[in-house]
Amino acid sequence: MDARHAHRTLEALGLAGSPRDQPLSYPGAWPAESGLLDGDLLLPLDRLSHPGRTPVLAVGSNASPAQLRYKLAVSGVRSAVPMVKSRVTGVEVGVSAHVSLLGYLSASPVEAPGRERELFVIWLDDAQLAVVDATEPNYDRVALSAPRFRVELENGETLPEVFSYVNRHGVLHDGTGTPRTHPGQRALITELLAGSPALRILFGVTPEEFVARARADVGLCDRGTRLFAEEKMVTRSGLEDLRCG
Repeated sequence: MDARHAHRTLEALGLAGSPRDQPLSYPGAWPAESGLLDGDLLLPLDRLSHPGRTPVLAVGSNASPAQLRYKLAVSGVRSAVPMVKSRVTGVEVGVSAHVSLLGYLSASPVEAPGRERELFVIWLDDAQLAVVDATEPNYDRVALSAPRFRVELENGETLPEVFSYVNRHGVLHDGTGTPRTHPGQRALITELLAGSPALRILFGVTPEEFVARARADVGLCDRGTRLFAEEKMVTRSGLEDLRCG
C-alpha cells in the first residue's frame, strides 16, 4: 500500500466492521463523505466519472464499505466503486419482512412522498452489478425514476433514474399499517421481540439470542419470515408497481 493512503484505509476511517461479521451493527458504518472504494481504501472522490456504470441507491448495508468490499472480493471482482452521498426525495428506509441468514433484519426502500434523506448512490460496472444482484436473493432491483423520486448528487446533478432493491416479502409496518422506519438492528429486534410472544419462542428474548439462533439456520429464518405474515405485521412498500413481470 502507498504510505500516502495509510490514513484512508477502512480501518483508519472506522469503517472496517461489516454487518455480516457483526449483525447487530447493521446496516454498518457508512462513510461521512463521498469516496472511491478501492479494495481496503476509501479514497477521496474528486471527480465522478460514471459512463457505463449503473447508479444504485443503497438503503442498507450496500452503503457499508466493508460489506460492499466483502461482496465484491469474495467473487473476485477488484474494480473500484464510486460511493456518492446524495439527497433523495420520496424514499424512506423501511424494514424488510424477512429474516436474513446473516442474522439480522435488513432494510428495504419504501415510498415516502416529500420525505428527504441523505443516502448513498453506488455506481456499479456490469461485473459489480451482477455480484450485488446475486447477493440480494430476497429482492428485486427496480428503477426509481424522476419526477416521482428525486436524487440529487453532491455536485448538484439530478439523476433521471436510479435503481434500488425492493424486498419481495414486503416490509414491516408500525402497527397502524404505515411502513416502519429502520431504527438500527438492536432497537428494532428489541421492539419486535417485546411485541410478539411467538417471535420470542423462535428467537429468544434478546437481540443477541435472535442473532445467534438465526445465523445460517435456513429453516428458522423461513419460519420467522412466515410468522411476520401470519401475525399481520407486513405491509406494502409502495414500490410494487415498479417491478417487471
